[in-house]
Amino acid sequence: METIIKVENLSKYYEEVVAIENFNITISRGMVFGLLGANGAGKSTTIECILGTKKPDSGTVSILNMNPQTERKELFEKVGVQFQETNYQENITVAELCQVTQSLYKSSEDYKALLNQFGFSDKAKSLVSKLSGGQKQRLFIILALIPKPEVVFLDELTTGLDTKARRDVWKCLLRLKEKGLTIFLSSHFMDEVEALCDKICILKNGKMIFNGTVQEAVASSPFEKFEDTYLWYTEEEKRYENI
Repeated sequence: METIIKVENLSKYYEEVVAIENFNITISRGMVFGLLGANGAGKSTTIECILGTKKPDSGTVSILNMNPQTERKELFEKVGVQFQETNYQENITVAELCQVTQSLYKSSEDYKALLNQFGFSDKAKSLVSKLSGGQKQRLFIILALIPKPEVVFLDELTTGLDTKARRDVWKCLLRLKEKGLTIFLSSHFMDEVEALCDKICILKNGKMIFNGTVQEAVASSPFEKFEDTYLWYTEEEKRYENI
């Protein structure tokens, strides 16, 4: 299968603190890849280094056979990005923000079709400032898909959404996956990871402690449920026991 993202020996340090160390992944076209770990495990730094918004101390990154540090302009015509803490101008409507985003790319998706696909058409004339947290999250996913990306990065993509909205987003993403979209996501929802991810990586203190499928993770643990398996790998359950 065609390799879309390849990361080799990626490391980033903040003085003596390990943010990420010797991180290695290969992601093929049409794959949904999940990056997991507790808060502070190194997920955000890893994604930023892969995207080229932070410079790693060592290692190499290739996205669509391009270097995100030196070929940013060409690369980001083909990459969509949605971050949980994204801030946009709020005194404009949803439709206006979509139009502005469209104008940034040579080729773009019909934003009206995306709004309809994600059940957001009725919000086209709404001010961004009036949207709820969950509605903004859905909008940010739509904006990430406007450039017709070959690969999209989604950070905590369904935070703030209710159960039905989350499942609707999953269905939309799985349909896009079937068309060849490669999805790199981070999530704290284990049901989401099970539903979407072909392959996962679990980080702990900046180091990869598991890389494989959800089924392989469960099989290598003493548990039958993935949520228990995840807590076992990250040892988060010990923190809960001490509360």
